[in-house]
Amino acid sequence: MAAGEPGAVEDGGRKGGLRTALGGLTTRGRSFLAAGLAAAVCAYVLGQGDLLRVGLLLAVLPLVCVTVLYRTRYRVTGTRRLSPSRVPAGAEARVHLRMENVSRLPTGLLMLQDRVPYVLGPRPRFVLDRVEAGGRREVSYRVRSDLRGRYPLGPLQLRLSDPFGMCELTRSFSAYDTLVVIPRTVPLPALRLAGEASGYGDGRQRSLALAGEDDIIPRGYRHGDDLRRVHWRSTARHGELMVRREEQPQRARCTVLLDTREIGYRGAGPDSAFEWAVSGAASALVHMLERGFAVRLLTDDGNAVPGEGTDGYAGSTQESADSAGLMLDTLAVVGHSDGGGLSRAHDVLRGGNEGLLIAFFGDLDEEQSAVAARMRQRAGAGVAFVLDSAAWAGDESAAGAAEDRLRRLRESGWTAVPVEPGDGLPELWRLAGGMRTDTPSAPSGGSNGFAGGWS
Repeated sequence: MAAGEPGAVEDGGRKGGLRTALGGLTTRGRSFLAAGLAAAVCAYVLGQGDLLRVGLLLAVLPLVCVTVLYRTRYRVTGTRRLSPSRVPAGAEARVHLRMENVSRLPTGLLMLQDRVPYVLGPRPRFVLDRVEAGGRREVSYRVRSDLRGRYPLGPLQLRLSDPFGMCELTRSFSAYDTLVVIPRTVPLPALRLAGEASGYGDGRQRSLALAGEDDIIPRGYRHGDDLRRVHWRSTARHGELMVRREEQPQRARCTVLLDTREIGYRGAGPDSAFEWAVSGAASALVHMLERGFAVRLLTDDGNAVPGEGTDGYAGSTQESADSAGLMLDTLAVVGHSDGGGLSRAHDVLRGGNEGLLIAFFGDLDEEQSAVAARMRQRAGAGVAFVLDSAAWAGDESAAGAAEDRLRRLRESGWTAVPVEPGDGLPELWRLAGGMRTDTPSAPSGGSNGFAGGWS
């Protein structure tokens, strides 16, 4: 069997030899072969010619089926299509399979089996009865996972069978696809930052929360540019046609920080505190991108995602949907870090011009609380969602420590919101918008446009 179409996966040809084909005998075929040999031995011992003929017939039939199936050269192509290829945890995706017989001979009974990880559900199997020459068959199945991650689908296996069910041969296709299960995201209320427009800066005052993109005037002429914008002085200087570049709007920046330290969380599974934090970070970055912010995803180990655009901020040189897809793909496979603390993320924040900082923290000891406090001084405004692992584990003895962590964060200028089991991010988002940071260390509205909080 072979494939002749570009982009199609190929079912291998005559591989493994006759020994492999004999290994494909079914229970029925082995039974016929054993019965035939037993009848032939009995006929020889008893001198019964008729029984010998019956025994030979029983023994030869499965061998003939093996030979015919082994020597039959089908040319079958198969393709797989995912719809969609990226789904949130808990949502379903449909996998479409298409088989096409590109040989001149009709096939026998075919059984398709696609290999999928157990977390996506049972392994799908389909039976196709005789595909005519040039014919095609299309089947589909659904997959679903409550756990985020990247899951391979395939390779597709094709099982051939003879009309008598004596032999089955399995061939594997070469290609596979990947299903990306991203964290769940929830829509968040559009809270307008006090004193500034959300996303693109159309307000009059400039702030540390806003970082304008470089306004290069002039630039080289591009096809379709208005000739009325030609800058003749620069054209004479550079020796090529130059045009004035229109002023670009300022764009607000936002960094979403995800604490992935294993020591900061307890438990595992889709309902654990860590998964809540991952889902919260995904919801926050999608929401801020939709509002027009240039967004950067940052983890405690100092890795910024996707690392494109101005200073690693996505959305300034990419479409928001593409930017969100890159970061959600990263969150789909993010795991716990080596526990090195928040200092590496602190070093990435250069200081004073990083715009809005939205953080999702696990448990913070005294040392990490101090790092978080210094981190706050490197942003225009900071909102922290703090998950108390003791509360998520049902341990109420550490309630005082959780309150102490919140107090230290608020004293350093954070708008700190505690996260309890069962809390929804939209409600906490509204709570953060109504909180005000009135400590002396909190920046004022005249310097960063946030007026000490959200409104």
